[in-house]
Amino acid sequence: MQNEEEAERSRVVNPSFFIFHWPCQPHLNVEIKARCTSHQPIRDILCSRGADFRGTDHQTDTYFNVPHGRLKLREGNIENALVYYQREDQEGPKQAQVMLYPATPGSALKEILTASLGVRVAVKKQREIYFIDNVKFHLDQVDGLGMFVEIEAIDTNGSIGKDRLLAQCQTFLALLQISHDDLVAVSYSDLLLEHLRRDSSLRSE
Repeated sequence: MQNEEEAERSRVVNPSFFIFHWPCQPHLNVEIKARCTSHQPIRDILCSRGADFRGTDHQTDTYFNVPHGRLKLREGNIENALVYYQREDQEGPKQAQVMLYPATPGSALKEILTASLGVRVAVKKQREIYFIDNVKFHLDQVDGLGMFVEIEAIDTNGSIGKDRLLAQCQTFLALLQISHDDLVAVSYSDLLLEHLRRDSSLRSE
């Protein structure tokens, strides 16, 4: 058991295991987010398709106040990055222009961003990460919101294109048997802010 735990720790801190490609550069995603009642059926389908399980990340995403798009600092045991993205708010596949920059855990970056921009909201979640080729899958348990699945078809260098990314998302949407009624148009930050507003309103009544 000890050897297995040591192997897992070494796997997490190995730089070759990191999800993102550095240095910072814009890339194109087409994404889907949906609610779900259980991760197990999705997990089974992904494993049957030979998905590469990259680990379980315990993430805190701190969103900052910006005039356009969304800016968040992700802190996790696998992924640590400053992420800026502009994405359509719509159900089903949506295009996102994403910029990632590596963040060092424990650095002063969060303090500087908080002082200069102010915090909009912080989202905490447990995330299982899988890959099939260029498509990334998240099985998320989000504090205060529940269970979700995300599909991200990623083009890091412009060689795939929006149409192919969209087709990949549609294929996995059907494969994972995700209902249109479960699709989510907005980010976790928007969902959590709405949840907090409703909770505050109920307490004030």
